[in-house]
Amino acid sequence: MTGRDQSDLFPIETGDVARLRARLAADAAADGLLDVAYRTVDTPVGPLLLAATDRGLVRVAFAGEGFDAVLDALAGAVSPRILHAPGRLDAVATELDDYFAGRRRSFDVPLDFRLSAGFRLRVQQYLPRIGYGHTLSYKQVADAVGKPGAVRAVGTACARNPLPVVVPCHRVLRSDGALGGYLGGAAAKTTLLTLEGAARAGCPGGDVGAGEAGMGEVGGRKET
Repeated sequence: MTGRDQSDLFPIETGDVARLRARLAADAAADGLLDVAYRTVDTPVGPLLLAATDRGLVRVAFAGEGFDAVLDALAGAVSPRILHAPGRLDAVATELDDYFAGRRRSFDVPLDFRLSAGFRLRVQQYLPRIGYGHTLSYKQVADAVGKPGAVRAVGTACARNPLPVVVPCHRVLRSDGALGGYLGGAAAKTTLLTLEGAARAGCPGGDVGAGEAGMGEVGGRKET
C-alpha cells in the first residue's frame, strides 16, 4: 500500500502532524534523546537551515549547500540524534527576522563553535567584533588576530564559517574592495552588505551593534 493510499484511509490534518512532531521533539528532549534540533526559515537570501545543540546555535546553512547533506554532516560531527524541532530555534528565528527587517544590529543567541578549531576558530570568534555597517579586509582581520601573514588562512576561515549571517563573515572583503568568496554566493553577500548599509543610513546615531566601538584599533571602515 502506498503512502498516498494510507493517507486516504487514515487522513491526518496538517495541524495534527505539526502537533505530533512537536510532541515527539518535546518527548525526545525530555528523555535526553535530542542532541541537535533544526528548522528552516525563509529570508531575503533564501531559505536557511538552522541547527542548535544544548550549547547554542551550531549551524546556519544556505540552500545551495544542500540541507540533507548538512544534516548528514551534523550527524557525523555532532550526533545522529537530530530532530526537526522548530520551537527550540524560535529565538534564533526571531533575531534573524529582526536583523533582516533592519531592527537588529547584532545577535544575542548563544553560539556553539564546536565545528571549528585552531586558527579557523580564532578568526570566526573575532568576526562579530566587526561592527554592523562596516567591513574589514582579509589582511586587516589577519593583523587583528595577530597573524599578519595568514591572509589566505583568514579567507579559508571565512569560507568555512559554519554560522554565516550570525557570525558576519560577509563583512570581510578583499583589499581592493572586491567581495571575495562567500558560502552563500556573491548575491547573498551583496544583499547582506546592502541591507546593513541601508539600515545604518536610515538610523543615524542609533545603536550600531556589538564591536563597533573598537573598530579604530583594527582599521575598520564604513561600507559605502
